[in-house]
Formats: sequence, structure tokens, C-alpha cells
Amino acid sequence: MEILLNPIIAEQSEAVAERPYSVRWALASLCLSMLLPSLGTSIANIGLPALAQAFGGSFQEVQWIVLAYLLAITTLIVSVGRLGDMSGRRRLLLIGILLFTLASVLCGLAPALWLMIAARALQGLGAAIMMALTMAFVGETVPKARTGSAMGLLATMSAIGTALGPSLGGVLIAGFGWPAIFLVNVPLGIVAFTLAYCFLPADVNMGKTKRAGFDMAGTLLLALALLAYALAMTTGRGSLGLLNLSLLAAAFFGAGLFVFAERKAASPLIRLAVFRNAVLSASLVMNALISTVMMATLVVGPFYLSRALGLSEAAVGAVMSIGPVISILAGVPAGRLVDRLDRPFVIAAGLVAMAAGAIALAVLPGMAGYIAAIAILTPGYQLFQAANNTAVMADVGPDQRGVISGALNLSRNLGLITGASVMGAVFARASGTSDVAVAGPEAIHSGMQITFAVAAVAIAAALAIAAATYRRGR
Repeated sequence: MEILLNPIIAEQSEAVAERPYSVRWALASLCLSMLLPSLGTSIANIGLPALAQAFGGSFQEVQWIVLAYLLAITTLIVSVGRLGDMSGRRRLLLIGILLFTLASVLCGLAPALWLMIAARALQGLGAAIMMALTMAFVGETVPKARTGSAMGLLATMSAIGTALGPSLGGVLIAGFGWPAIFLVNVPLGIVAFTLAYCFLPADVNMGKTKRAGFDMAGTLLLALALLAYALAMTTGRGSLGLLNLSLLAAAFFGAGLFVFAERKAASPLIRLAVFRNAVLSASLVMNALISTVMMATLVVGPFYLSRALGLSEAAVGAVMSIGPVISILAGVPAGRLVDRLDRPFVIAAGLVAMAAGAIALAVLPGMAGYIAAIAILTPGYQLFQAANNTAVMADVGPDQRGVISGALNLSRNLGLITGASVMGAVFARASGTSDVAVAGPEAIHSGMQITFAVAAVAIAAALAIAAATYRRGR
């Protein structure tokens, strides 16, 4: 981690010269606060078979161990970002790390499935706080000229958590049993809490007036609308039945009520006027589209590699780890490019590379073609993510950093949920079967081609949004 941090802290201002290690260790605490929520997601997936056996539950029941965590993050991430802006980001981040760590203990000791699911929801609350406030702290710990490098570093830590989860989880389950995949978070959480407590900048006193102005009605309406959308996208394995349509209608109705309530609120959760900023609105839409595409690689990739190419489980895991490893290697260099080049140019370059990678996934055959496509797609994603996050966060006022950071993470999570459900449904329909687990190689290959043709169209839409936003800015 020190190697990654050194390029960022090399050009710090004189204001922190008297505390030469404060910036380094503050960034280290933010890195752990970004790594732990990603690790909490990916490491639980690998443990589902063992958890189903341990608790005697069906696969659909133990899926709620992952779903409860994701839903908690999705529904609360904007609200906790706003709460951090009002009550103090350092204080709330410490609470989030503490909640995540204690919930990890509860998960490791849970004697029943329903207690496990409840503990995972609590862990998701801690993760939402950590994810929402980590990017918001960049503006307070890193000079503006180095924001891109810091964003690239945080993206790298998120990729490390995602990549580390399956392999680390497999080793821990084999050696110590399923509780270890949750208890491993405890020492990391203690380190993150200690570093954040000692080195993150102190909160500015907001005064009682601002503390009393939290928009509870807006918070509840947004949470309910997002919960309805998340359930609509995850219920029924991507099919749109009556329940899904009802939940979608409830989500849109709740979103309308939320907008109405925010216009009337004295201290709104989200100031709707900020969405008049073309850069912010475009960035959130592009973030959701690109996250949808990236989730498609995680949903479709394992089936293509195993069913169409006939790879063993170990070989599938090895090939699937190539993307996260490339993300780890590309994160910091992408951030440096953002600091040195025009942000719209870097966003466009990243999207063009992603489009080329998606097309390559659709047309290049075999394992070599798959690896080559991922090697094009993933660096493009890192370029886009670093530039897009920097474009949004660089000029945000201190009183809105938490909520805008939360909005960025929210758009990403909505994209992930949409990608898992909608792109999964596209893949299943394109394969000509309702159960891709029993589809033949030719059907899987056809599904792969059509799915990533659709993904290329989504990326092209994001590129068109970027171009239109840049022209409007000019």
C-alpha cells in the first residue's frame, strides 16, 4: 500500500509539512474503508454453498445473505452521505467502521440463518457509511491537483477487495470454516478505525441548527423507493412478472413522492437544483450504464468459460481473476492520467476502450479472445471511473461532498443490480433457455454474443451522453 500512496503524497502542500505522515496514514485509512465493503460483498458469494449446508437452507434462502447486504447499501448510501455532511464526516465514518466490524463478529457467530441475514443488513449499513464518506474525504486530505490520483487509488482498493474475496474466502473456508470469511474483517476493521481516529481531519462544528435539519421524510421515501426498485430487479431472476411490475410501479411512485417532498423540505436530503448541473447528471447516468456492463461480465463470464469453453472450476476462477488483477494494476496510472489530461478526453478514451472490449467479447472466439477482450475492457473502465469520479467530486462544496459521493455510489449500485438482473435475463433469452446452467455450448456462445452486443450499445449511449455534455460545456 505504501508503494501506491507514495506518488500521491509526493506533491503535498506546505500546510501538512509539519505532519509528514498524516496524509499517508489518512489515505491508508480511506483505502481500508474502500477495501472492506468490496471484500464484504465478494467474500460472501464464495461462501454460499457452505452456508446453505451449515444452516440447512435452500440456495434462494441463503442468497439473502448477499441480498440483505446489497439492499442495505443501496437504500441508505445517499442518506448517510447527507448525514455525514451535516453531523460530521469523521464521526460518522468511525461509527460506520465500528458497525461494520461488530456486524462481522455477529455474522461469524450467528446460530441461525435469520440472525445471519439481520447481521449482514447491519454490516451493509456500516458499508454504506464507509463507501459514501470515503470519496468525500478525498477533498479534505489531498490537494485538488492530485484528486485524480487519489480516486484511482481508491478504485484500485475496491478492485483488490473484489479480486481478493473469492480466493481468500476459499482458503479460509477450507482451513477454518465459514465463520472465518466474516471474522477476517475484524482485525482489518480495527486497523481502519484506529487510523481514521488518529489521522483523519477533525469535523468542523456545524452547530445545532444544521444538525436539527435532517430530512427524515425524504430519507424514508428515498429508501422505500430504492428498496422497491432493488427488489423488483432481484426477484424472479430477472423475469418481469406481476410482482416485479408492481414493485417497479411502487419505485416510480415513491421516486415521484420523494421529488415532491424535496421541493417542499426546508432542509432537503438532496438539493434537486444540483441536478441542473449537466456534468453531475450525465456522470450519474453514465456511471449506472457502465456498472451495468461490468456486472454483465461477472454474470455471463463464468457460464461462458465453463459451459461453452469447457474449463474446470479452478480454470474459470483463474481466468475470472484476470479482470480484477488488471484493475489493480491500472487504477493508479489511470488516476495519474486524469491529473495530467483533460477529464472529458479521458472519459471518452475510457468509453471507447470499453466499447472495443465489449465488441471483442461478442466476436472473438475461445479463451484467448476472452482474455484479450477483458484486457481491453478493464483498463477502459478504470480510466472512465477515475475521470468520472474526479469530474464530479473536484468542484463539490464541502457541505455536499457526502451526499454527492453517496449519489455516485448509488448510481453504481443501481447499475450493478440492473446488470445482474436485466443483462442476466438478456443472456438467458439469447441462449434460448430459462436455465442457462443446462444450456449447450452453442446456445451459451450465442447468448454471449448478443449480451455483449447489447453491452456495446449501452457503452455507445454513455459515450453519446459524454459527447453531448462536453459540447454543452464548450
